Amino acid sequence: MRTVNAVRRSGVGIAQDGTVRQAAAIMDRAGVGSLAVLDGDRPVGIVTDRDLVRRVLARGLPDDARVDAVMSSPAVTIDADADLHDAYGLFRTNAVRRLAVMWDGVFVGMLTIDDLLIDLAADLSDLSRPVTAEAIFGHHDTPAVVVAS
Repeated sequence: MRTVNAVRRSGVGIAQDGTVRQAAAIMDRAGVGSLAVLDGDRPVGIVTDRDLVRRVLARGLPDDARVDAVMSSPAVTIDADADLHDAYGLFRTNAVRRLAVMWDGVFVGMLTIDDLLIDLAADLSDLSRPVTAEAIFGHHDTPAVVVAS
């Protein structure tokens, strides 16, 4: 499966000189918990709702503070055509929860661990159906006829 097929939402971003207030408003309107911080079309970092709480509110920063002052950087990226298993490796080796998905050098979406968990849960459900059916309903094979001699 290609990485782009696992992305559940279009990419939502903010310019690196945007404010934390703007970031919070964009997250609220888009219904997302993170934004790519962009320099043009290139992600330079990621800012999350958790960053806004821990790095802005908890420290008493003003709401006009720039997002590039509180973002996590650098943004870890993956190509849209990359195999989804490559994403697992990037999550594991970089200890991040989000990957910026790139298409020809342009940010197109955010792949999250949540996206992968949803897909994995669906796959496990599909795999468990025949096992569950067998456990609940038993085999419905035609019984073998045994002839004694």
